[in-house]
Amino acid sequence: MNAPARKETVIELRASDLNGNGGIFCPSPVAGMKLWNNHPRVFLDIAHTGEARCAYCGTIYKLREGEQVGGGH
Repeated sequence: MNAPARKETVIELRASDLNGNGGIFCPSPVAGMKLWNNHPRVFLDIAHTGEARCAYCGTIYKLREGEQVGGGH
């Protein structure tokens, strides 16, 4: 018997939501998560690909359409 499908949670981010390294930590208050009762803190790099999935909870964090991450070279 197959396990029930888990609903994907997608959190759209503004560039200003990212930290100085171009990422975000999960669990995140941006996602409405209570920090005290969730999985260990994980850094997710958003700047390079525009999105990332948390390996613990499966939450997907992605930049909103049209958002640009700070000046490149």
